[in-house]
Amino acid sequence: MTAVLIRPSTPADVAAVASIYAWHVRHGTASFEIDPPDQAEMARRRGDVVAKGLPFLVAEDGGKVRGYAYANHFRPRPAYRFCVEDSVYLDPEALRRGLGRLLLAELCARCEAAGVRQMLAVIGDSANAASIAVHRAAGFAPVGTIAAAGWKFDRWLDVVLMQRGLGAAAATAPG
Repeated sequence: MTAVLIRPSTPADVAAVASIYAWHVRHGTASFEIDPPDQAEMARRRGDVVAKGLPFLVAEDGGKVRGYAYANHFRPRPAYRFCVEDSVYLDPEALRRGLGRLLLAELCARCEAAGVRQMLAVIGDSANAASIAVHRAAGFAPVGTIAAAGWKFDRWLDVVLMQRGLGAAAATAPG
């Protein structure tokens, strides 16, 4: 692997992002979607995140997008505006190379700079040890498990909730 560049995504990255996500939808349990969204839907989702002033990042290695990460509001109600949920997905050929850690660290830094106070990880499948470990290494703490929240691949899947405070977190009122 050459030097990895973590950068804001552009519309030109949507095809790669859609391809990476489609693989995870079809083969993994990190996403509870059953059918992969098409490129137009992924472009809409990216546009929604960026329009909110939140980061949507890609990891580029050798000119190829190898992963992406973004943060979006946890819930749409105004009181949640300082709380985001992260998403990190990697090209299957780029797994276990540290890209998830790099993306998550940069995502946290950019969210903190944007005034976000809490980041949540809503991790599909309690057996997703890699995602749980990446979040733990990034300073997230477990806050709960929702048992049997999803049905995919003919089995029940748990959701693991983890949380990390950013900046002053809950110590002061937001500015």
